[in-house]
Amino acid sequence: MGQLVPLALAGKLLSALRKHLGSVWGSLVPLLLWLRAAFWLAGSERAQRRLSRDEPAASGEEEEGGGDQPLTPLSVNYHFTRQCNYKCGFCFHTAKTSFLLPLEEAKRGLLMLKEAGMQKINFSGGEPFLPDRGEYLGKLVRFCKEELGLQGVSIISNGSLIRERWFQSYGEYLDILAISCDSFNEEVNVLIGRGQGKLNHVENLQKLRGWCRDYKVAFKINSVINRFNVDEDMRDQIRALNPIRWKVFQCLLIDGENCGKDALREAERFLISDEEFEGFLERHRDVSCLVPECNKKMKDSYLILDEYMRFLNCTGGRKDPSRSILDVGVEEAIKFSGFDEKMFLKRGGKYVWSKADLRLDW
Repeated sequence: MGQLVPLALAGKLLSALRKHLGSVWGSLVPLLLWLRAAFWLAGSERAQRRLSRDEPAASGEEEEGGGDQPLTPLSVNYHFTRQCNYKCGFCFHTAKTSFLLPLEEAKRGLLMLKEAGMQKINFSGGEPFLPDRGEYLGKLVRFCKEELGLQGVSIISNGSLIRERWFQSYGEYLDILAISCDSFNEEVNVLIGRGQGKLNHVENLQKLRGWCRDYKVAFKINSVINRFNVDEDMRDQIRALNPIRWKVFQCLLIDGENCGKDALREAERFLISDEEFEGFLERHRDVSCLVPECNKKMKDSYLILDEYMRFLNCTGGRKDPSRSILDVGVEEAIKFSGFDEKMFLKRGGKYVWSKADLRLDW
């Protein structure tokens, strides 16, 4: 009989525990059913969105935009300074502030962009070699290539402040150097505003071309076609310099920058018609490195980040800033960029960005 007492007690405990577990299970069943339904609905909605993206719109045209998918900042143009030593009459990113982010804050923002999908960074201005005689820029270039491991690191500069010692310190980290040159007639360059003292812009361009070759940096030329150079024939000079790309832009008006009430420039006198721009392109059509960009292709197809790391929206004909990525993050800020990803791809914005992949004969 003594052995039956513990068994009876164990049976009563199991019975009580079974009733308690049954009560708990009964309260969990509705919650589990609700969760299953919620996940099923979410999955159905995702599937429906995939289908709607894959299927053509009812009109037979491709659906605009990317639905609720966030934009990826594949290639970013970081104008970290607005200060410049030139006074180009058509400039559309003028010296409206003298602000410069502390170096570590700029690096923090670049890391955020990398984590959001950035593969290429282009440093511009203003004149990017102006702050700290190019040291600020050089440290950002090295950080982006050495620590972030970006595919492409490039610079756009007027070239007047670049010294050979900069190439010696930072050339290995730079993939492409683009120099702005709108004419091979020095008088025209001075008329446009690309002039400083006794420095000859064309002679300096040729010197920079040699340094790019010596220090294995791919060389590129940017030209803005305007009223004062639209009739020029640049074929022989471009072929002699042999850049990997010759980017040819049509002069563009941006309200608040080079036209309008608050502008620091008056670029209306530099404007040319679409027909005149096409005539310039036709004259140079046999230059193999020519990459033309009319106003339509250019205006909304660049992700532009200003000195505060705000995306600039140009869809309204002026530069309207988002909030800074340093404050709200990349995904939130980029929603207000006005970026036209389709035009970016259409204009050839995705090309070989790494000098290692270009396989150049130095």
